[in-house]
Amino acid sequence: MIVENINLDFPLQKKEVANFLKNFNLEYDENVDTTFVIRKNDEIVATASKYKNIIKCFAIDEELRGEGVANTLITPLINKAFDENIFHLFVYTKPTNEIIFKGIGFKKISKTDKVALLEIGINNIDKTIGNIKSHLNWAGSSKNGILIMNCNPFTLGHLYLIEHASKLMDNILVLVVQEDKSDFPFNDRIKLVKAGTSHIKNVTVLPSSEYIISSATFPSYFLKKEDNTTLEFMKLDSTIVAEHFCEKLNISTRFLGEEPICPLTNLYNKTIVETFKKYNIEVNIIPRKKVDDKFISASLVRKLFKEGDMEKIKTLVPTTTFDFLNSQEGRKIREHIISKNI
Repeated sequence: MIVENINLDFPLQKKEVANFLKNFNLEYDENVDTTFVIRKNDEIVATASKYKNIIKCFAIDEELRGEGVANTLITPLINKAFDENIFHLFVYTKPTNEIIFKGIGFKKISKTDKVALLEIGINNIDKTIGNIKSHLNWAGSSKNGILIMNCNPFTLGHLYLIEHASKLMDNILVLVVQEDKSDFPFNDRIKLVKAGTSHIKNVTVLPSSEYIISSATFPSYFLKKEDNTTLEFMKLDSTIVAEHFCEKLNISTRFLGEEPICPLTNLYNKTIVETFKKYNIEVNIIPRKKVDDKFISASLVRKLFKEGDMEKIKTLVPTTTFDFLNSQEGRKIREHIISKNI
């Protein structure tokens, strides 16, 4: 079998791959950097693609199952990633394909009824959990909670949620979304969360890792698009947090902010509640904080920041965030937000 590297600059070649994937109720993702196919009698009989460290759009003709086609197809993708200095890869695939990928060295992270996420390479989820655990000095009998936040940027609403949760538990772990697809870069977001919560002694702030709300686990989070695929991403992301982060870190409660504004985030909250029931982990939804009878939101802060209305922002964010927005670094981010929306 000969593996062919599709030229992504040729629309007809991509269309051929897309038509093959339709036979498996799969859509070709335009956001890929490499696509390989295997042909038989000039017809595509297997294909797989990748985007950076994520393998996707995988399908093999039923007649070729069990003939080692997956290994022949996936190995060049892994080698291509290695050439790009990528040594840890994910594959997002149907649960029926799980055994295929396990057969070539992948290990399952989590799965839902419709999707499985597996990984291979120098990192794995247990190493990540172990690294987080090394930062936590929690007693074995303590009550522990978790919040997962993007904080784009950190507001008084975020602070209110953390302070509220910290009063109910012995320890709180705040994981700041590490994926860098927000207006405020990750390094600035986590710095603001740490600065804004430094007075709360039972709170630990850490990066979320690539296993939570990332390109691998929840790529559509940053697109704010609601469809069946997005719902599966929500289920998968929620399952990973419950199955790995909560169970392995002895976390009994996940705290969420009430979502009266964004329907998609509200659906995400409902999905988390339903998922966590299966693991007997409590979900505590905290009402959102208001100022002048209006809900505080990071999106409102970004809007006001773009408009340069610092007086209104002052009522919505901690002093540490306000000072950052007024700094040279903050002004650079404002220029970026403005230029992006022109």
